[in-house]
Amino acid sequence: MRCARCWSPSREGRGPARPHRGRPPPGAPPPSEVRAPLLSRPALPPDAEAVMDRVICVVNSDAVTLYELDEAEAYYLYENKLPRPSEGEERAKLRERILASIIEKRLQIQQAEREKLTVEDAEMSERMGEIQKRLGATTAAEFEEMIKAQGLVIEAVRKRIREQLLVERMIRRKVSLRVSVTEEEIDRYLIANREKLETGLAFEARHILFVPGAGSGEDGWTAARRRADEIYSRVLAGEDFGDLAREYSEDAGTAKNGGRLGVLKRGELAPDIETAVLRLSPGEHSPPFRSQVGYHLFELDSKETLAGEQLAQARNQIRDILYKQKYETRLQEWLTEIRGKAIIEMRL
Repeated sequence: MRCARCWSPSREGRGPARPHRGRPPPGAPPPSEVRAPLLSRPALPPDAEAVMDRVICVVNSDAVTLYELDEAEAYYLYENKLPRPSEGEERAKLRERILASIIEKRLQIQQAEREKLTVEDAEMSERMGEIQKRLGATTAAEFEEMIKAQGLVIEAVRKRIREQLLVERMIRRKVSLRVSVTEEEIDRYLIANREKLETGLAFEARHILFVPGAGSGEDGWTAARRRADEIYSRVLAGEDFGDLAREYSEDAGTAKNGGRLGVLKRGELAPDIETAVLRLSPGEHSPPFRSQVGYHLFELDSKETLAGEQLAQARNQIRDILYKQKYETRLQEWLTEIRGKAIIEMRL
C-alpha cells in the first residue's frame, strides 16, 4: 500500500491526490445490510462543522472525513452492543481498526467502479425488502418512517446498501469464483484427520483384566502379565473370549457379562486404551496391553466407520472447511494486492 505518510511512494505519473468528499463508507465493518441506527448529524456551528468535515485520510482520490470515522465508530459500537470506551489507548486502537476497515471498504468500492460493476434495481429492492421484513415493517412507507425514527435518511441507507452489494459482487468476481476444492484435496484431508472425524462413532468391545496385587510392586505386574499371556494363548487357540472373561477376568463389573464393555463412543475411553481397541478389526483380539490398572486382553465386537451417508456428510464438511480456508487465503491476497497499488495519505 502506498501512502504519503505511513505507506508511501509515487503516483506513477498521476497528479497529486485531489481530495473530495465522496462515497462515505458503510461503517466499521458493517454487515451486508442496515440493522441498527447510525447517529444522525445534528446542526453544528460553523467552527464545529469545519472540524467534523476535516479530512483525516485520502484513499487514492477519495477523502475520508472525521465525521465518517465518528459515524462508523458509533455504528460499530451499536451493532456489537458495546459501550463506548473511555478516551485513551483503548479507544485510539478501536478507531485505528475502524479507520482501517473504512479504507479497505473504500478500496473495494473503487475497484468495483473501475471494473464498471453495477447494482441492479432488482437487487436493491430485494435487499431493502429483507431489511424491511426484519424490522417488521409491512409497507415501504412504514419502513421509511422506522428508518427516520432511528435517525437515518433513506437515501443514506440506500447508498450504504448499494455499496455493500457492489463489494459483494466484487468479492465474488475476485475471490469466490477463483476458489475450488478438488476430490483429491478432500481425500488427503480425510486420511490426515480420520480419527478426529470419527469422534463420537460407536463401537462395542470386551476385555479380560489381570490386576497386579496391591503392594506387590513389580513382581505383581510380572505375575499379572504371566496370567495375561497364558489366557491370550488360549484365545489364539480358539477358546471363546466371553467364557474366558467370565472365568478369569479380575474386573468383577464386566466378567459376569463375558467381559462386555457395552456400547462406547469414540472419545470416551482413555486415549491409549481406545487406540489399542480401535486398531483391531471386528472379531480380532489384542495381545496383553498394560494400562494404569493392569493388563488387558481386548476383543473388538463391532465399530462404526465413516461409510455410506456418514462418509458423504463428512466429505461435505471437509469441502466446507477447505473452501473457507482457501477463500480466506484468496481474499487476503486480493486485499493485499489492492492495498499495494493504492496511494493512501493519512492526515490524523
